[in-house]
Amino acid sequence: MLLALTGSLESGMIYAIMALGVYITFRILNFPDLTVDGSFTTGGAIAAVMITGGGSPVIATIAAFFGGLIAGVCTGLLHTKGKINALLAGILMMIALYSINLRIMDKSNIPMLGMDTLLTNVKLLIVLPIAVLVIKLALDWFLRTDIGLALRATGDNPRMIRSFGVNTDNTIIIGVSLSNGLVALSGALIAQYSAFTEITMGVGMIVIGLASVIIGEALFGARTVVRATLAVALGAVVYRLIVALALRVGVEATDMKLMTALIVIIALTLPMIRASMRQKALVRKRAAELDQASSADVARGGGI
Repeated sequence: MLLALTGSLESGMIYAIMALGVYITFRILNFPDLTVDGSFTTGGAIAAVMITGGGSPVIATIAAFFGGLIAGVCTGLLHTKGKINALLAGILMMIALYSINLRIMDKSNIPMLGMDTLLTNVKLLIVLPIAVLVIKLALDWFLRTDIGLALRATGDNPRMIRSFGVNTDNTIIIGVSLSNGLVALSGALIAQYSAFTEITMGVGMIVIGLASVIIGEALFGARTVVRATLAVALGAVVYRLIVALALRVGVEATDMKLMTALIVIIALTLPMIRASMRQKALVRKRAAELDQASSADVARGGGI
């Protein structure tokens, strides 16, 4: 049980990096980017090929990040310059990346057992939280810069920010590229953590990322960017703990994608259900107050 808990915490912190990337497109830009499923594998593929080829794990991980940046740039260009719908642009890039990733790997999976990686001989429960915190703080800082503020404004009101002379095409490209860079970085770390890479490792990553974002916001709140990025990172850890618990109580591994979808559905509908219940309670309270006021008026009229 302790081993499963430790593993969930470690993998959850790696997935937190991916969740921060999804947060940029999903919440900041309001951009439904499905490139994530492909760029996650791209990061793992680049890292695995370079490490098994004798390259430095540090350089391999950095290269994976830049591979994700390039994938994001392509998606952004398809949407902004090619005038392709955001959702369709992400789908097209995800499909293209499947073949690109196969070209990079030259086979469907690459084992890395026994090889030195970035996560070899380190205390993961110490190193990973520090790494996630550094990335979170760097993202917080970036979103406070002029470019970051323009990025946030593009997601909130693109027409308004264009009136101030900001090129929203550029901000979208920057945001989508940064998002996929973080996703690819997470993929590279997961590949090194698992000691293998396979072509399907990115399938369903967008749903896991959304689950992390939604769970984090629901549990920890998202009133400010600083709080939101922390909530998203913690949401990824909570999600992995939920998965571990589900497996412990007997949920089949083949049903995990279904369970993930159910978690997202519950997380999305729960706030609306709560709001509806609060609204009904408010209406009932107001109706009761009006009844009491009416009864008081009748009583005063009878007394007169």
